[in-house]
Amino acid sequence: MVQTLDDDGTVDPWRRRARRTRRQMPLWQELPLLLVVAFCLAVLIRTFLLQAFFIPSGSMEDTLLVGDRVLVNKVVYDVRDPLRGEVVVFRGTDRWAPQVDDQPKPGVAGRLARTVGDLVGVSRPGEKDFIKRVIGLPGDRVQCCDSQGRVTVNGIPLNETYVLRDSPLDLPPNPAECRSRRFDEVVVPPGQLFVMGDHREVSQDARCQGPVPIDNVVGRAFMVVWPSSRWSALSVPSTFEDVTGPATASPGAPPVRPTPQGGVLLMLPLAAALRGSRAFRAVLSRRAT
Repeated sequence: MVQTLDDDGTVDPWRRRARRTRRQMPLWQELPLLLVVAFCLAVLIRTFLLQAFFIPSGSMEDTLLVGDRVLVNKVVYDVRDPLRGEVVVFRGTDRWAPQVDDQPKPGVAGRLARTVGDLVGVSRPGEKDFIKRVIGLPGDRVQCCDSQGRVTVNGIPLNETYVLRDSPLDLPPNPAECRSRRFDEVVVPPGQLFVMGDHREVSQDARCQGPVPIDNVVGRAFMVVWPSSRWSALSVPSTFEDVTGPATASPGAPPVRPTPQGGVLLMLPLAAALRGSRAFRAVLSRRAT
């Protein structure tokens, strides 16, 4: 064995101690550390990048079914505004009725599991979290119906092939209920969105509960990830490509989606994830040798 000697030929005790401190940690010590790192990374990703949302109701059928889980991109609207046809998750305003939750009250273990699920982004949504499709942007004129019973945006009819169960045409409009297909023209206010569910017979949406502030949008739902048999992307239907018009706030209005420090927030979890993955690979490498 080669030893490091001082100028006088003796072994340096400090270097000997440094070699001892670099010994490999036992697995029972490394495993909890790795679990803590993985949990912290999951919380960072859920906070800044992606989150899984559970679909609790049938308001988006048959695009989304009860029990589906979708991935939501939480940073895309830090660099741009929402587009017509995108499916978004948002917090409802005071006018929006809470989601009906028929689940029994959880016990202590259930509340603990829900808290952990909230942290990592795999629990059920809150009662004021909603998922709908963007129909109108700020400045758009939205109404129903044309001669064929279609929703129009800025006078352009939408051929909504994703709507399989529409509201009845013969029901008169009712501002307290969204069952009627017909509604008067709505000019979407600056900084807000007009959203509707794909299952128009049961969806309580902007027809009767009003537009949603863009600042309330959590992110864009872009993929169904569970169950595996329904794995698919949530793309923008081609019918919205034909819509032209304002899609902007009134002249001189301030931007509706300021994005200060968006790039900085994005880099924090990415840097942490990269550092964590390097540490994990280092542990595996030591175990392999």
